Amino acid sequence: MQPSPLLSIVLPIALAVIMLGLGLALSWADFQRVARYPRAVTAGLLVQALVLPAVAFGLAHAFALPPPLAVGLVLLAASPGGPTANLYSHLAGGDVALNLTLTAINSVLAIVSVPLLVGLGMQHFMAQDKQIPLQFGKVLSVLLVVLLPVAVGMLIRKKKPDVAARMDKPVKIASAAFLVLVIVGAAWQQRSGLGGWFTQVGVPVVLFNLASLGIGYALPRLLRLDEKQSAAIAFEIGIHNGTMAIAVAGTVLGNLDLAVPAVVYSLVMYFTGAAFAAWVKRRTTAAAA
Repeated sequence: MQPSPLLSIVLPIALAVIMLGLGLALSWADFQRVARYPRAVTAGLLVQALVLPAVAFGLAHAFALPPPLAVGLVLLAASPGGPTANLYSHLAGGDVALNLTLTAINSVLAIVSVPLLVGLGMQHFMAQDKQIPLQFGKVLSVLLVVLLPVAVGMLIRKKKPDVAARMDKPVKIASAAFLVLVIVGAAWQQRSGLGGWFTQVGVPVVLFNLASLGIGYALPRLLRLDEKQSAAIAFEIGIHNGTMAIAVAGTVLGNLDLAVPAVVYSLVMYFTGAAFAAWVKRRTTAAAA
């Protein structure tokens, strides 16, 4: 993927706005709810932290992806769920409060898990090509870019709840606008290579998306969690924050080739997510009846 003014200017702003919006929606109560959902939270975190990276590594090997695309798939797996996950969970009749809890925890864990997993991916797939080693400065950049806006948002909500309430809707609208702008703009500006991206990484990305949703739903059911909790976990770990992955690849790591899986993923997840939401909705409705 070639750099462009849109990506170099908009990506940092998009990531900051998205993470600020997340911080405005979070409070310590979101983290305290862990005690209410111990099994559900544990199941979600285990899948997010251990199973999905293993799936990403396995698919990268199975399809012999070029090193940057393989690392990009790992970066996508490390990215937490985004606002779209909460929306799909709501539409499917999932436990949205559990979604908020998992979003809060995964967002904090991403501060450590993203640089750690990306570093492992680079060491594993790019051992012979040390173009962008994960130096301490890179790790620190990831921490600051992800953590600082979230911390600012949480602080505003704590100190000035009225200001946070007024900012909530405009920031959500801005986040959605930046999300569309980044994905559509990147796809349009890189349209000459879009067909090649789908050829190279389309099938692994779709399989990863379906595996994330399927495992995220099946494991909680095996643990005897109810339909609503299983749906919430499925969407939280099955609908990743593609914009964050694109922004980290382009802004922090400085290699837009790592963003290709996230761009492709962001174009297909709406369709797979909608289809999965319709299927889950039927199940949650039947269970409630």
